[in-house]
Amino acid sequence: MQFGIFTVGDVTPDPTTGREPTEHERIKAMTTIALKAEEVGLDVFATGEHHNPPFVPSSPTTMLGWIAARTEKLILSTSTTLITTNDPVKIAEDFAMLQHLADGRVDLMMGRGNTGPVYPWFGKDIRQGIPMAIENYALLHKLWREDVVDWEGRFRTPLQGFTSTPRPLDGIPPFVWHGSIRSPEIAEQAAFYGDGFFANNIFWPRTHFKKLIDLYRQRFEHYGHGTAEQAIVGVGGQFFMRKNSQDAVREFRPYFDNAPVYGHGPSMEEFTSQTPLTVGSPQEVVDKTLSYRDTYGDYQRQLFLVDHAGLPLKTVLEQLDLLGEILPTLRAEFAKGRPDSVPDAPTHASLLAARDSLQEV
Repeated sequence: MQFGIFTVGDVTPDPTTGREPTEHERIKAMTTIALKAEEVGLDVFATGEHHNPPFVPSSPTTMLGWIAARTEKLILSTSTTLITTNDPVKIAEDFAMLQHLADGRVDLMMGRGNTGPVYPWFGKDIRQGIPMAIENYALLHKLWREDVVDWEGRFRTPLQGFTSTPRPLDGIPPFVWHGSIRSPEIAEQAAFYGDGFFANNIFWPRTHFKKLIDLYRQRFEHYGHGTAEQAIVGVGGQFFMRKNSQDAVREFRPYFDNAPVYGHGPSMEEFTSQTPLTVGSPQEVVDKTLSYRDTYGDYQRQLFLVDHAGLPLKTVLEQLDLLGEILPTLRAEFAKGRPDSVPDAPTHASLLAARDSLQEV
């Protein structure tokens, strides 16, 4: 079971002080948070991709490359790589380069994002979002596995005798997760390739995401990649915790009430009762996180959003310290009763070992 954090890189004013960080401060804060993630023993740091204010992570591989040079164990990932508006050739090259620089500590999550105007900014038609996601990933999958590619599709110019460089490290492409909050077509796509499926699981009730995960598991088995319980599932979540539950509620309430993604809608109590948001003590965070397994079955990756709603960097780092304290408990509890048949999340090392063992046979 992998545990980690992800960021969407929003620049949001702190409602308790009115101060809004600069883009420079926010970017540097994200890298500080990533280094802290490794320090407290987390497995994964992931960043979103956005091309509009108030977000700053427009170039994930640039930031992840910086983090790769300053970490040793942390898996570097994305919580969204825009498969629709990015050229698959550029994705293939950028992430293969990052994979080499990070000695294989790289995977990525394909998604379509949540910002409609990004499509015309990059010359794309949002009405073709799903077909583009399917076709572009088919090309990316091919570019990483074939040294010389001929290609013709609907959404980009043809390729003839093309080789993307550098080639994937050790001939092993980065592992791919497909993220979705609403589209069964993406769950189907993940199952077809035997890739991972990530349910963002943040703003909607878990019953909604259970339908997508169940579909993915069923189709994963249908395509012959293994049993439904062997499918590779990731889940998102978010929390704010303090040693005392009442302190957590009191401190986080102004952030919840004013944050663009939360405020001016359901109360914090209503939101926490229906979504994964947990505001309380470390034990409450442990209990709610463990409950995801009851809904989704055994899964491989748990990512938390912690630097949201305008929280200052100092507070986020304190949250990571608290997460580090409960991490051994989460690992131990998720391991209890986990069938041996349920695989771990793929890594470069495990994929390389699996290929080598097949070659030996």
